[in-house]
Amino acid sequence: MTAIASITVKKADGTTNIVWSAINGAAANSPAFWRSDTAIGTLGQRPTLQLSGKWNGAGTVRRLDGKITFPSVYTDTNSSLTKIRSTMDMTFSVAVPQDVNSTDLAEFAAQATNLLVDTMIRGSINSGYAPT
Repeated sequence: MTAIASITVKKADGTTNIVWSAINGAAANSPAFWRSDTAIGTLGQRPTLQLSGKWNGAGTVRRLDGKITFPSVYTDTNSSLTKIRSTMDMTFSVAVPQDVNSTDLAEFAAQATNLLVDTMIRGSINSGYAPT
């Protein structure tokens, strides 16, 4: 089992680090929770990552469910308050069968997550369109 820790990722410029702070680890009824505290806005307006895990009914598969929420925050010129214009969300669900070997699990984890950082997939997320 992995212990919660803060996560450092690169901004879109490929150079600047952004730290997603570990807020709390997963518990029986609550997901692990990270927040990008370097983003503008109030705590409730900042990007978050949630990750939870549970067993399937037969106890043969662990299901990890995650959600990344990334608000587009701006400062209202009339009130000087920060407001959310819109929110971008990514949800994901990962089935982790318990009858596969650790080498296959490691390869799956590496390739699945590396696919998300591929330039074509990033381009699709940026445009909102799948490759044609």
